[in-house]
Amino acid sequence: MLITLGIITAAPMKRPFKKYISGLVLAVSLVACQRPLQPSANLNETDVAVDHTITADPAVEALVAPYREEVTVKMSEVVGSAPVALGKGDYESPLGNFVVDLQLAQSEPIYGKPIDLSVTTQGGLRVPLPQGDITTGHIFELMPFENEMVVLTLSGEAVKRLFDDAAARKITYIGNATYTVANGKAQDIKLKGQPLDPNKSYTLVTSDYLAGGGDKLDMLKNPIKYEKLGLLLRDAIHQHIQQLTAAGKQVTTPAEKRVTILP
Repeated sequence: MLITLGIITAAPMKRPFKKYISGLVLAVSLVACQRPLQPSANLNETDVAVDHTITADPAVEALVAPYREEVTVKMSEVVGSAPVALGKGDYESPLGNFVVDLQLAQSEPIYGKPIDLSVTTQGGLRVPLPQGDITTGHIFELMPFENEMVVLTLSGEAVKRLFDDAAARKITYIGNATYTVANGKAQDIKLKGQPLDPNKSYTLVTSDYLAGGGDKLDMLKNPIKYEKLGLLLRDAIHQHIQQLTAAGKQVTTPAEKRVTILP
């Protein structure tokens, strides 16, 4: 018996929420797996449409209902607010700048020292953060992946390749830095206000997905050093917004320009 549910798995930011999800999965598993599962596959056609016309099994619905209610309540929790929506764009954007900045803010206390750079990409940020109330559900929609945050130590040459790639493809957001794009290349690259030194090494915080070369960021693979922080990016976003709210602040992005595009 195969049952498919639309369930959002929760990161371990709060143990009780994880318990609710685990209970839901366990309960459904107990109902669905009355006998040992035998893996099989076939491509036979069927005239049974899998759509809204299929009625739910009352017994399963009764079992799932209280857990679904718990999840709905949790996802509806308001954790912060934004005066304007934070969206994506080329080179830099309100949402991209917000995320790379919070990656630094949330990772440096764990890492124990300053980190030179922060990187994310357009594709990793799935939806904008809305104007008005921001809920836990919005954060899961923004970051539905179980991506962990890591700190890489990279050569200056690898960092230069990262900026050139950002200038050429327009999809990479970089925090703690400014640069100019001219003829598809990055010029006048500055990290924390200082010119990039190709002979130095730099630390960079990003997701484990991008660190593995995701979104074609191959220059991040095979770093000098790879360090895990033990923190999911989704949890970092959730925690950062909570901290802003506790301090009486809204979700905004700094106004300063980070990327200059020459004609």
